[in-house]
Amino acid sequence: MHVHRAFFNPPALPHDEVAETLERALGDHAYEGEAADALVGSALNDNDREFVEHWCMRVGTRAVPGSPLLGLAGLCLGHTARRFGHLSAEAVALVHSLAARAEVDPVDVDTRALDGLDDVKSYLYLW
Repeated sequence: MHVHRAFFNPPALPHDEVAETLERALGDHAYEGEAADALVGSALNDNDREFVEHWCMRVGTRAVPGSPLLGLAGLCLGHTARRFGHLSAEAVALVHSLAARAEVDPVDVDTRALDGLDDVKSYLYLW
């Protein structure tokens, strides 16, 4: 039996809903799937760069080692760089840190962080 998989880009949610969802997931791993959709939806569709960067940074610095949200935070910062052509120096440093951790131990930070670093390098022209 062949299964067709559908690609899903979650929509941007209202800021208060994103904040509540992400905070809940940082305290309880059971909510990580919901948080992933909220973070990706914001990174791909929210027009407030500072809001998106803030939450990517918060997740990328507060999620526990091994959480899938760590690699996703790096990837979403890459999406943010691609969409807006700008990230703060702190966000760029976090992307580099998460990617370095992913190279050393993909169980600690999954390799989506490496894709985020590639985007940052491509769209912010950092070498």
